[in-house]
Amino acid sequence: MAERVTIQDIADALGVSRNTVSKAINNTGILADSTREKVLIKAREMGYKQFSYLDMTKFGKEERFFARASMREIVLFTTGFIGDLHFSSTMLDKFQNEIAQLGYSFTMHRIREDEIANRQLPGSYNNERTIGILCIEMFDKAYCEMLCGLGIPVLFVDSPVFGCDEPFKADYLYMDNQSGIRSFMAEMVRRGKKKIGFIGEYMHCQSFYERYLGYRDAIYLLKLPFREKYCILGNNEADRKSGSEEYQDYLMLRIREMEDLPEVFICANDFVALDVLQVLKKMGKQVPQDIWLCGFDDSPESKIISPSLTTIQIHSQIMGLSAVQLLGSRIKEPSLNTRMVHTETSLVYRESTMDI
Repeated sequence: MAERVTIQDIADALGVSRNTVSKAINNTGILADSTREKVLIKAREMGYKQFSYLDMTKFGKEERFFARASMREIVLFTTGFIGDLHFSSTMLDKFQNEIAQLGYSFTMHRIREDEIANRQLPGSYNNERTIGILCIEMFDKAYCEMLCGLGIPVLFVDSPVFGCDEPFKADYLYMDNQSGIRSFMAEMVRRGKKKIGFIGEYMHCQSFYERYLGYRDAIYLLKLPFREKYCILGNNEADRKSGSEEYQDYLMLRIREMEDLPEVFICANDFVALDVLQVLKKMGKQVPQDIWLCGFDDSPESKIISPSLTTIQIHSQIMGLSAVQLLGSRIKEPSLNTRMVHTETSLVYRESTMDI
């Protein structure tokens, strides 16, 4: 036998595929517990160095159960596609790298609409292996409440709007949704722009809600009159779909209803701002010549559109590190008080507000 044992050596010895051995050793994918255990024992017998810290051959049945607990996984639940989640790809990359160093594996599950409606967990989810749950773009209250009832630590990155309701027993991670908007509005007033509106379905999620509150706070603090006619806070759909013709039609209708336009529109995120930009173009209005525009997220699209979009940048890697700290500490100490953490954001001025 070669001096250095490989995954292929273990696969050959057991008569299974290399992929099966990799899943067992790295605790990824779907695999029967009996198969996983057989692979782990054989790996130890053959002296596989990357796994030699766990001597499964010396454990009895009950001890093996507790030994496997040290190799449990953290799962991601989301209703969106990862590539569409603005800041999440970079955040998740940081999160996955950090938890791997803590000895946890990581799996992702996209929750379908029928699973949400029926409050069903995805078939690929394994409750016995799961040691923590990370939720991104999970805004259905009933489904989120069901997840919090599983008895497993849950961390929400953004969340449903709780309003006057008591939050679920979980931890919450948000970006700072208000400071940047207040600073932006103060700068607009300094530049002589006092007619400022807000566009976004403010009850869509907690972050949209907080961004609207930041706008309202700034109106009060800057002693500006609140002009409700400059705000578009709803939608024809139950859940807004960015870039959809239906939402743009809705925006067109609402903007045409305005007797006059504000000087500046603040949008709940960059995708809303892109929709607004398209609608204004159809109406013969130019940004920034006729109206200024600000988004939120600093998505890749905000840099390449014309005009480039003034926005508020989310620091994704800091969010990823904060997520690891919050969920990791909850796993180690389940009795901790629940926490809500907001991470720093930064204003980025671009062409949509006459900045180069």
